Amino acid sequence: MEMKKRLLMTFKTTGDKKVSIGVDSPKDDLNENDIKVAMETILSNNIFAPGGESLVSLIEAKVVVTNTTEFDLVL
Repeated sequence: MEMKKRLLMTFKTTGDKKVSIGVDSPKDDLNENDIKVAMETILSNNIFAPGGESLVSLIEAKVVVTNTTEFDLVL
């Protein structure tokens, strides 16, 4: 079984759309304040402009953990 973690940070754009930015394998001791500071840095420095729209506010952040089990079906 393979376990993967991904941090998803969701923002609102000037066009009132939701945009998520994902980070694979976030550090284990990541906390809410670390995430908020990173998201506010992205926002204040206007680092991303998806579809030509600026990010204007934070919506949410979450760490998603997935477990994958592969099966060998070759006989």
